[in-house]
Amino acid sequence: MGIQERKQRERERRRQQIIVAAKRVFSENGFSKTTMEDIAREAELSPGTLYLYFKNKDELYASLSLRILQYLNIRLEDVKKEKDVDPRKKIAAIKDALFDVYQFDPMILINMFHLQSSETLKNLSSPLLKNITELSRNSLNVLAEIFKEGSGRNDFFDDNPTAVADIVWSLFTGVVLWEESKRMIDDEKNFLKQTLDVAFEIFARGISR
Repeated sequence: MGIQERKQRERERRRQQIIVAAKRVFSENGFSKTTMEDIAREAELSPGTLYLYFKNKDELYASLSLRILQYLNIRLEDVKKEKDVDPRKKIAAIKDALFDVYQFDPMILINMFHLQSSETLKNLSSPLLKNITELSRNSLNVLAEIFKEGSGRNDFFDDNPTAVADIVWSLFTGVVLWEESKRMIDDEKNFLKQTLDVAFEIFARGISR
């Protein structure tokens, strides 16, 4: 292994060390109460070291979304690859994929939803913003391709597949955020899976021929 490769591996290892620490601190304190000093302390690094990898707290917070966006892409690609599937089962597969992404890391997914509608995006470096944008856009494109293929087989009504993909994502986001807000008041009110089942069943009835 060459010196350059060794340095690159060490840099990536340190970056992951910071991200793991940041996730723990954000989870315990919330975004607004967390400081870079808190994260540095958790990672057992100096605050100055953190700024070598992330220009500010917003960028570190947003970086947590990359892993879950990558997993979202993988799960939706899996659904897209399924051929000759009954349209209702195809929509159920989309719902299961999205719920699987939620279970993969609920806190980061919810943070990502908030991130997409906040001013934080304006504070990110161009490479990170580009990465997040491309991953998000690719997920919506895959969803659109699934519905476009289905309408070509007359499984679904021939609507605008991009608009349908936006609707599915909005449906998923809205249900997750609403159910999470109820669960914060009462831990026993954890009805996300059941609510998603009902929501996607209604959606399937509306779009299926």
